[in-house]
Amino acid sequence: MDERYFERRLWVGGTEINYLFICPTKLWYFSHGVTMEQESEWVDLGKFLHEKSYFGEEKNIKIGPISIDFIKKGDIIEVHEVKKGKSMEKAHEMQALYYLYYLKRLGIRAKAILNYPKLRETKEITLEGRKKEVEEAIKEVERIKSLPAPPKPVKTKKCKKCAYYELCWV
Repeated sequence: MDERYFERRLWVGGTEINYLFICPTKLWYFSHGVTMEQESEWVDLGKFLHEKSYFGEEKNIKIGPISIDFIKKGDIIEVHEVKKGKSMEKAHEMQALYYLYYLKRLGIRAKAILNYPKLRETKEITLEGRKKEVEEAIKEVERIKSLPAPPKPVKTKKCKKCAYYELCWV
């Protein structure tokens, strides 16, 4: 992507990248100000896990449109994302890759660590070889956000736990 594109358009949030890989309908609603998460017990559980894990770390680091769970500084910055489980691992990975892409565009070298405290697991993510994948995701987020109406939902097993369930299926 050229610099003008970065300056003009790269104001996609990490949550939007995440939602692209979970459900485009959810992405559209969220990006149009329809937020149902405050009603979700699953979201509350995730927030609780985030708050109670990794004591002593400064949390929710905001840089432009991104909000990183926490950062560890060293020769290479470590961007940490705390997640409940791996059922949506592709979405988690792409969100972390987007953060790395965004930081790289600012001249910051970083790697990402996905933290799964309940599973006592971590996964390291690097941008190497995946820049095009991130750029395609950014374009797809922008395309979905520009639609006049939400894309038709596709029912999956994820729907039952989604904060937007009633909006799509009731």
